[in-house]
Amino acid sequence: MVSFRNFDMDVLRTFVAGVRFGSFAKAAEALGRTPPAVSLQLKKLSDLSGQTLFTKQGRGLALTDAGEALYDYAVRILELNDEAMMMLGSSRSLDGWLRIGIPQDFAETSLPPVLGRFSRAHPKLRVEARVDRGAKLVAAVERGDLDMAVTWGGQRSAHCRHIATHPIVWIAAADYDLPPGEPVPLIAFDPPCSFRAAAVDALSATGRDWRQVFASPGLAGLWAAVTAGLGVTIRTTTAVPPHLRVLDLERAGLPTLGSVDLMLHTAEAVPAAPVSRLRDILLEMLVVPS
Repeated sequence: MVSFRNFDMDVLRTFVAGVRFGSFAKAAEALGRTPPAVSLQLKKLSDLSGQTLFTKQGRGLALTDAGEALYDYAVRILELNDEAMMMLGSSRSLDGWLRIGIPQDFAETSLPPVLGRFSRAHPKLRVEARVDRGAKLVAAVERGDLDMAVTWGGQRSAHCRHIATHPIVWIAAADYDLPPGEPVPLIAFDPPCSFRAAAVDALSATGRDWRQVFASPGLAGLWAAVTAGLGVTIRTTTAVPPHLRVLDLERAGLPTLGSVDLMLHTAEAVPAAPVSRLRDILLEMLVVPS
């Protein structure tokens, strides 16, 4: 009879958190464990797998090929574990509607798997998702039209919390070069937009001329304009199409742009159980530490 060894769920959770946080010290803090305890868990995981999972990279650690493979499996294992726990829990009998708002960046990446996991665990609950710009989503939460929303930028609401900080970058087509001596051709949403404001402020601070050459109400329109070589846009690295590239600031002669906050807004200070469960799944997918 073949004897199988079993992974410890808590150890896998620490492993996944450390990779997502980019630091096992930060993962230890987030999980309420000490760094020595986390180190012991990682050693246990390496011993159990019989593989070298990490390699030194500068001051930090990088995943080996075996580590990358285990990470993919660990994410799937944890998702199934959490889904099963939710399905067997008392909240399975809940029914009704949940209303969530989310930025366009996540509409085709993080949102579908989040909604899929939630729907499988809570088949009687229906989720209504709205994809829109931050100001409109915050207003909808404040009116009670949405139970929860995730937004970029500094928007605040009665019940909001910071969940992540992302660096803002310049993005262009793979073969695009800025025209020398000409104003920076900017592709962006019309105001109010945190990304546009960051670019305009940075360019103005360095005395660099700019002009907005393309505006669109949707992110797909911005990506299309960048792909066509009309200019450069500003965003985070989240969901950047693979055929576009993040510009090297020194080579392009562009200023740094700082960062943008990712915020979570809820209609209630203490959300109902279904909202809390969907929030937790969403945060697991989106969280990137400052």
